Amino acid sequence: MAATLFDVASERLEAGAEMERLAARGTLRLALKQAGLDAQNLTIPQLRAVFEKLMPKDLEARGVSDAEATCRAIMAQIAASADLNEIASPTLPDDVFKRLGGN
Repeated sequence: MAATLFDVASERLEAGAEMERLAARGTLRLALKQAGLDAQNLTIPQLRAVFEKLMPKDLEARGVSDAEATCRAIMAQIAASADLNEIASPTLPDDVFKRLGGN
């Protein structure tokens, strides 16, 4: 099992867009950076936004045909993955404070 949601997304991107491992990871990392997101604390809604808004253009620039359909397929695979329950919910500081405050 992959260690983080970033790893899972990178693996799916590699397979779905037929990219090499380093190219897939780099492309995703650049898109996350452009969105102001951290790969280690990535959530599924954040990843979905990146794959809907940024990734199609990035993949088109890298010669991936039908980039939008590729992004939709990758996100569908990620959303359907049962292994994501434990890795897709990073503990953010706000979550800890909410639990402590009883909200």
